[in-house]
Amino acid sequence: MSLSIPKIWNIIDSFKEQCRLCSWETSETEDWIKTEDGKYHNFLWMRTIHPSTFEKITSNCKCGVCRYVSYEVVDIAYMAWLFQERPPEFILSKVKENAELSEKMALFDLSCAYLGEKTCKKFNKTDSRVFMEFEKFLEEELNLELKSVDEMLTLTM
Repeated sequence: MSLSIPKIWNIIDSFKEQCRLCSWETSETEDWIKTEDGKYHNFLWMRTIHPSTFEKITSNCKCGVCRYVSYEVVDIAYMAWLFQERPPEFILSKVKENAELSEKMALFDLSCAYLGEKTCKKFNKTDSRVFMEFEKFLEEELNLELKSVDEMLTLTM
């Protein structure tokens, strides 16, 4: 089976269009969504990441937001990590082991979709409405099936 999956930045851009319909604020040039309660949800996409870089990003939880001609640094309530290639194991381990990280970070391994498979892995223990809508978007718009990492582990055993 061959799936035609857009590049991750195009997926996020399409999702941000949908977010605007929910009256959530988005940015044309940055990958964040601000909900009506003032919380920022940030999407980070990458091929791979070094452990020290991951540590710095997760410990900081801040983002620069362009406001007209200047930038404002804001606190990020939730982060979603999107991977086009299989993410390093240390990321999932780190987030699963740390309850505080699990509450504010979601991981989406879309590597299987880029290999032509329909089922992708996720780890999302957040209560983020944005990330729940993102999951729904992936399922409905891209016809992907998202299975939790824990569910995937029990299926392979």
